[in-house]
Amino acid sequence: MEHVKTHRNISSLLIAGLLASSVTLTGCIDAEATDTKAEQKEEVVVSIPVEATSVTMGDISSSYQTTAILEAKEEAFVVARASGIVEHIFVEEGDYVEKGQVLAQLDKKRYELNLSKARADLTGIEKELSKIKKVYSSKLVSDDTFDKLTAQYEAAKAVLALAELDLKETTITAPISGYIAERNAKVGNLTESFQRERMFHIVQQKALQGIVYLPESEMASIAAKQNASLKIAALGNATVTGYVERISPVVDATTGTFKVTLTVPNTNGRLKAGMFSEVSIDYDTHANATLLPRKALLTIDDQTSVFVVEEGVAKKLDVTTGFENGEFIEITNGLTGSETVVTVGHHNLKDASPVEIVNS
Repeated sequence: MEHVKTHRNISSLLIAGLLASSVTLTGCIDAEATDTKAEQKEEVVVSIPVEATSVTMGDISSSYQTTAILEAKEEAFVVARASGIVEHIFVEEGDYVEKGQVLAQLDKKRYELNLSKARADLTGIEKELSKIKKVYSSKLVSDDTFDKLTAQYEAAKAVLALAELDLKETTITAPISGYIAERNAKVGNLTESFQRERMFHIVQQKALQGIVYLPESEMASIAAKQNASLKIAALGNATVTGYVERISPVVDATTGTFKVTLTVPNTNGRLKAGMFSEVSIDYDTHANATLLPRKALLTIDDQTSVFVVEEGVAKKLDVTTGFENGEFIEITNGLTGSETVVTVGHHNLKDASPVEIVNS
């Protein structure tokens, strides 16, 4: 009997343990199910960090970019017309000279002697001609003798004029006003008449010019007096303003370009001939245009779009563009002008993506 009683007690304990385990397991399952449902109810929203800017209003121009080397609009290469030894030089490189100012002096002794001889010859012929005229009126001298002496007189006057000109040309003067860009003449050098080596190079820099060659497709868009902006690298990328002065009426069949001459005023003298410039020729200007940075636009399959931020959400809008100038592009359709547009981080966005503006 005791054995049977013990067996019943053990069975009762086992049943009680199993019931307790079942209650605990059921409680854990219920708790896990409750937590899962709570997590499902709480949706985690992750905002994508982007940079954005407001649409701006301003003027924008349609332009063509190219390069040009600034050149002197007026320049002169001074050569000696007379032969002789250089005795004096009165100017140096960098000096400003006026038209007609003396630059150098050649040895003029030989030319002075030639002038004295020409004057003496003319004086002798004048005296003889004066005597002949007195008797010619009386028909005591033949017409042939009188005509020959008259011709000699005219020739002597021409020789005298040449001698005076030769003497004058021993003094080298400036043919234009400007700066001495180069001096090759040296005291003691022998110059030859019209030798190829120039004594001085003079440039006028009150106004410079730039020669550019544009593709023939731009011929219909350009006209005289149009503005041109020139960025000068040697002046810290300073920008100066010039204008179109001349347009060649022909197109080079080899290159498909035509020549355009720009005039660049230089009243303050900062610009120098030979400087390199980046040229932007303005064709037309739109005032009060809607402007966006170029980097804000996305172009896919010939369709241009932007992402506009509204209440923390990026909305994709298709836009139409107009003039482009530097880093800005004109928006002609699709924006009202009051939007905030994503400029950085928009390549990975989708329409209606949550965003956070994190501009530096």
